[in-house]
Amino acid sequence: MVKFAHMADVHLGGWKQRPLQDLNFEHFRKAINTCISENVEFVLIAGDLFDSAFPPIEILKEAFAEFKRLKEANIPCFIIAGSHDYSVSGKTFLDVLEKAGFCKNVEDVEEKDGKLILNPTIYKGVALYGYPGRRAGLEIPELRRVKFNDAPGMFKIFMLHTTIDKAKGNLPIDAIETDLLPKADYYALGHLHIKSDLGKFVYSGPIFPNNFQELEDLEKGSFYIVDTSLNNPMKRIEIEMKKVVSFTFQIDNATTAAEKIISELDKNDLEDKIVLLRIKGELTENKNSDIKFSQIEEFVKQKKAYFMLKNTHDLKTKEVELEFEVEDTNNLEDETIELYSKENPSEFNDKIPQLMNSLSVEKQEGETSESFERRLWDESKGIIGFE
Repeated sequence: MVKFAHMADVHLGGWKQRPLQDLNFEHFRKAINTCISENVEFVLIAGDLFDSAFPPIEILKEAFAEFKRLKEANIPCFIIAGSHDYSVSGKTFLDVLEKAGFCKNVEDVEEKDGKLILNPTIYKGVALYGYPGRRAGLEIPELRRVKFNDAPGMFKIFMLHTTIDKAKGNLPIDAIETDLLPKADYYALGHLHIKSDLGKFVYSGPIFPNNFQELEDLEKGSFYIVDTSLNNPMKRIEIEMKKVVSFTFQIDNATTAAEKIISELDKNDLEDKIVLLRIKGELTENKNSDIKFSQIEEFVKQKKAYFMLKNTHDLKTKEVELEFEVEDTNNLEDETIELYSKENPSEFNDKIPQLMNSLSVEKQEGETSESFERRLWDESKGIIGFE
């Protein structure tokens, strides 16, 4: 009988916005608190503890503090690298954690007769095997060659950071066939940010949603505590430090968009919540930048929201069609400017040829990119009349 925690896809340092980066870490801290209070025998982290192989020092310091708490509680932690914190050199800050005595990387592989033989890490009658994730699913062909150096009579756990065939759905991606994997009693999976219990094959989900779409779909973080002494050994632990509220707006006029959005937001309680704005539609006039997002953000602050994120991926600007025929294709550029200027009279039209000539100059030999960009900018400002 064994009781352990299985988490993955923590992605410490993944969010660039500081409030969400802090919240991501608070979710990790809450997970560690739960592991200690539940008195688990050990913790598994199935890849992507960090969002990169070389995270910032601030992230490392905070992570070390949490692993120190686990160690002081006599709870060992076993890890593998994921597709984000893996390095082709084989050297990452997971090695630093291991050298400090805070965790054990269970990846132990040797190649023999075309097969990749995994050696177990043995802990209290449990045999732990692990294979790291790689960028772009490059671990999958390798997993098809994996075999266990067997540990007879032991409870076997295989830690993987990959996509399995049972979970990929209709995604047009490669996936490891579960029938090809060595037999284990539990497969601790990471990589897919889903909450999925497929018998012995378990994706824990991320500790905290890692992007806008995941905040919409998942809202909460999660991990599992497994206790094989129980009839129902799987217990999913959900972590929700802040509520997520999502809004979708269909917009066709940039000048009235802020007023419309604020009017709807005002009907809702936003205090201490993560506010998601998904904005769709086609602007018949103006452009995306004409929407007064600063005004919306200020309103959301006044409503005491924790943070606001917006997504304008599906907001399009109506394309302007030039309804004229160019006769001289050998002088296409000049004739297009001339015809456009007739259809759209403006004092600025006289400056278009000069501006285009200015922007067509090439970078000089020995000139730095910064100097080249500054020269283009200064010349363009002079033509337009900006000081």
